[in-house]
Amino acid sequence: MNNLSDEIINSLAVNLREKIKNVCKDDINIEEIRLRSQKPLILNANNKDYFYNINSNKLDKRMNSPYIVSKEDIEQTFQIICKYSIHSFMDDIKKGFITLRGGHRVGLVGKVIVEDGQVKNIKHISSLNIRVSREIIGCSDKILKHVIKGDNQVNNTLIISPPQCGKTTLIRDIVRNLSNGNEEYRFKGIKVALIDERNEISGSYLGSSQMDVGIRTDIIETCPKDLGIVMLLRSMSPNLIVTDEIGSLDEIKALYTALNGGVSLITTVHGDSIEDIKNRKEMSNLLDKDLFKKVIILSAKKGPGTIEKIYDLEEKRWYFAN
Repeated sequence: MNNLSDEIINSLAVNLREKIKNVCKDDINIEEIRLRSQKPLILNANNKDYFYNINSNKLDKRMNSPYIVSKEDIEQTFQIICKYSIHSFMDDIKKGFITLRGGHRVGLVGKVIVEDGQVKNIKHISSLNIRVSREIIGCSDKILKHVIKGDNQVNNTLIISPPQCGKTTLIRDIVRNLSNGNEEYRFKGIKVALIDERNEISGSYLGSSQMDVGIRTDIIETCPKDLGIVMLLRSMSPNLIVTDEIGSLDEIKALYTALNGGVSLITTVHGDSIEDIKNRKEMSNLLDKDLFKKVIILSAKKGPGTIEKIYDLEEKRWYFAN
């Protein structure tokens, strides 16, 4: 049975709460709640869209008698998420998302106000995407032997994953394991610096991590990765730097800076294969064996978090998770 947290339910417009409570009784794993003005209410589960049927009060894979989200639903939900003080959340709004207690993230779009090349505000909100954050403690255990090497050392590891395939959940549990230590592998635990640019890994709320990312983990929130890496090298003396969703040349250059500073690296990138990354000129350096040693490929073939296989860039050979 799927149980959404009270934090998510109570963040919705009053008109939506009972509808979402009804579908919580269904045996599906809700990952996203999509609110689009004047469009059907859509919930995503296991990479499939479900429509709320106003006649049956249940979810339907087909668009039969769907509930149409009103402008008032959007506005009221937005006000609740901002605790009726939009100004207090302006820094988050400018980044395009707000983090709820519990680590759940609400993406938002509308009319973007830009001044001097910088986003100053987003007005007339037209869509909200509530992404349900869940921990799966131990989900990284089966691949930990590929990440850990020798005496309390870590292989520089790149995780390649399409969207919604569990990469954030996996990397969060890797951080927890490496920060706390792992008895099975006689790993004592190391200092981990986590650059959580989109606040998805730790789910920090008012400076407090809502997810278990380990006892030796220092978190820098909503900071560009290239800047965050330099800041952490100067201030926190980490053994390992972890980031999510590398996507620019500046970020890759910063990874080399960390590497030259003697720090281990774990990061993720959107893609579905090594060939996919090779064919993207700006990303191909991620497959430099001097930068990363292990590459983990994720998919959703058997549900989010399916580990397809693991590639060793030095040995030039494939491994399987089990």
